[in-house]
Amino acid sequence: MADAETLTFTLDTGDVVIRLRPDLAPNHVARISELAREGFYDGVVFHRVIDGFMAQGGDPTGTGTSGSSKPDLKQEFSAEPHVRGVCSMARTSNPDSANSQFFICFDDARFLDRQYTVWGEVVSGMEHVDALPKGEPPRSPGKIVKATVA
Repeated sequence: MADAETLTFTLDTGDVVIRLRPDLAPNHVARISELAREGFYDGVVFHRVIDGFMAQGGDPTGTGTSGSSKPDLKQEFSAEPHVRGVCSMARTSNPDSANSQFFICFDDARFLDRQYTVWGEVVSGMEHVDALPKGEPPRSPGKIVKATVA
């Protein structure tokens, strides 16, 4: 995996570096990379942050009800476990509704396995995810200052 790309979310508190997993979800990795390169995630907040569970972001309106103008993606579910640091796509009850929203697991959430598309894992900066303000939505939510793909 020497050629693995990374996605960096620069937060107010520091950088969160995510190793992308095109081996698990090539279409979702392509979408997230495309959105990051377009600046879509810059300034977007983490609108749902549940202690011990996950931090969710990727909605440009900050409400959790919206996404990008691009078409929704077909699911790419895998057996990859939802554990601390895993990045996965948020969706509605329709398995093929992932678009731009994602979540990062704080802790084991194995009940999500094979039902949500895992597309990456945090390799450094998880403490910055841990430090995000909690709430649904948080009173003053943490945000992605800049997203970059390397």
